[in-house]
Amino acid sequence: MGKPLHIKRGLNLNLSGEAQRPVSIVGVPVVRPETVALIPDDFIGMTPKMDVREGIHVECGEVLWHDKSYDDIKVVSPVSGIVKAVVRGERRKVLAVEITPDNNVSTTSTASSVPEGADAIKSALMAQGVWAQMRQLPFDIVPMPTSVPRDIFVTLWDAAPLAPDMSLALEGNEVLLEKGVSTLKVLTNGNVYVGRAPGSGVKDIPGAYMVDVDGGFPASLPSVLAANIRPVNKGETVWTLDAMTLMRIGQVAAGKGVNWTAPVAVTGSEVNKPCYVTAPAGASMKSLLAESVKNSGHERVISGNVLTGINVGLDGYLRYPYTQVTVIPEGDDVSEFMGWASIMPDKMSESRSFPGHFLKRRRFSPDARLNGGRRAMILSGQYDNYIPMDIMAEYLVKAILARDIDRMEALGIYEVTPADFAAAEYADASKLELQKIVREGLDFLRHETF
Repeated sequence: MGKPLHIKRGLNLNLSGEAQRPVSIVGVPVVRPETVALIPDDFIGMTPKMDVREGIHVECGEVLWHDKSYDDIKVVSPVSGIVKAVVRGERRKVLAVEITPDNNVSTTSTASSVPEGADAIKSALMAQGVWAQMRQLPFDIVPMPTSVPRDIFVTLWDAAPLAPDMSLALEGNEVLLEKGVSTLKVLTNGNVYVGRAPGSGVKDIPGAYMVDVDGGFPASLPSVLAANIRPVNKGETVWTLDAMTLMRIGQVAAGKGVNWTAPVAVTGSEVNKPCYVTAPAGASMKSLLAESVKNSGHERVISGNVLTGINVGLDGYLRYPYTQVTVIPEGDDVSEFMGWASIMPDKMSESRSFPGHFLKRRRFSPDARLNGGRRAMILSGQYDNYIPMDIMAEYLVKAILARDIDRMEALGIYEVTPADFAAAEYADASKLELQKIVREGLDFLRHETF
């Protein structure tokens, strides 16, 4: 039995286009993408130094780039194939590494010896690319090798809109989960907390402190789990990770090759038949969606969910850490009476001024319009309804905008991540880009204090 944790503050969006969970992963179709790509910007805290060039062949698990500050932290190829392009932007910044998979594509790296001891485990995780999948609080970055986490927080579910059922990937992998937890316990002097949804079917993992979390988004985020169990204070460090990363740590600990595929939910109102597919990390959207999109020319293709995901378009790729694709109407071809102020019942809203607020059982098909203009910040306490943390969120945002380090620290910036503000950003009457503001504040604080 896990400790129950009920999160009252959060958001549940009832959207159309949910992918029905298959009976088991065995029958899920496998996607073999024409191209995969990894984006350095997804691995925050790393400065990439390339280990490959265009035209060379790489095996699955071979290093693509390493961190300029910590050479041992590596990002590896999720498939075997030819490096199609190293895409660069201004000042030769690496924007993406594109790979054309082999005909007989391999998505599992070569098995290695079983690491023993904390230093050997760290080296193995960094060398095989799994370390870069974890995150460190404060700052929500790839953990520094020198850090020793006070505690480690793992989440085995996702409360985001139309999110995939993570138990599908976990079925039959109980041994790997146990291996992953026992490995993490070697790396911390504290506890390994594992959050799961009540009734998910995920069994207790020996050695882990299990927590049954109930609530709307962002209740499933490990940062929220940490804030409600043991908040992060100045001078402390905790690590966070998701279910797929825990399984891959278990594979490394067992001396197996790391499998870089995962069940991906293809969702959204603009998808003809929402479904699950199995695909490697970084798969192209064209391969994932194939003929699934209604293709009216007015769709927004999102890697991830509608709250925290990235607008990548049909020419984009599945970005880390998402195992979900959402396709919704763009809204650029919509013309309606009274515009955003229309009170039609099919308009989804968190405001009580709209009938849709009271139609909780209805499935909505919102588009990507802003629905109103950006305006001055209003201190109404609205954010507190959507951020389940003991922080003064509005004052923290103001402190970030003012770049007031002392107030940022006092108001709890060390325990937050940008995704914690996603639900508040959706409901914000001021239309502020809260996730962007928080990300810039975390980066500013890190560069000023470390």
